[in-house]
Amino acid sequence: MAKALSEAGADICIASRNEEINSSAIKFLSSSYNNKSISYCCDVTIEDNINKAVQLTEEHFGKIDILINSAGINIRGKIEDISLSDFNKVQQVNVTGAWLACKAVVPVMKKNSYGKIINMGSIFSVTAMTERTPYAVSKGAILQLTRSLAIEVADKNITVNAILPGPFATEMNLPIMNDPEKYRSFISKIPMGRWGALNEIGGLALFLSSQASSFVTGSAISIDGGWVAQ
Repeated sequence: MAKALSEAGADICIASRNEEINSSAIKFLSSSYNNKSISYCCDVTIEDNINKAVQLTEEHFGKIDILINSAGINIRGKIEDISLSDFNKVQQVNVTGAWLACKAVVPVMKKNSYGKIINMGSIFSVTAMTERTPYAVSKGAILQLTRSLAIEVADKNITVNAILPGPFATEMNLPIMNDPEKYRSFISKIPMGRWGALNEIGGLALFLSSQASSFVTGSAISIDGGWVAQ
């Protein structure tokens, strides 16, 4: 998504808790595109971290036009095997982190009467699968956060939408990709018969970040090879 936005000329701030990954991403963006790319080390479960990242980003660029809430974790297992601590951890990263980022960025966007917020939901925002209760609960909450906030800030020229990815070849999905039985099970649910390639999500992020989506808000767009259409 950062690559797609950079290709379109956007300046980028990468914020994650892993400084090594941040530096690698910024090195790639800076060497590949004619834009400004910066990063900040940020744990989305810590409000002060988010507030500082937003403050420093605004100071560096003068404004914030786009927020993509993409931090997420998944802890799989039968409900009786998952601890309350693990359940809460998923909610803190996936839900509280997104809510805190929105809370910090909205006032900045209101000052400029413009903003594009994209929350990363999941196909599990609208459908379900066994052994996914923490993740499905969190992504259902993301859908409602998106809808509620979209209505709240609609008169401020700020749009809020959600992307609902199906299976993509990300690090989070390695346990499934490396298990032949689970991999086949996933593929059987996708009418297109394959997983999504990472570059395929960039175009949707770019659309929701641009004036092309100026009348789109409170929406959740699936990108899943047809999974939830069944």
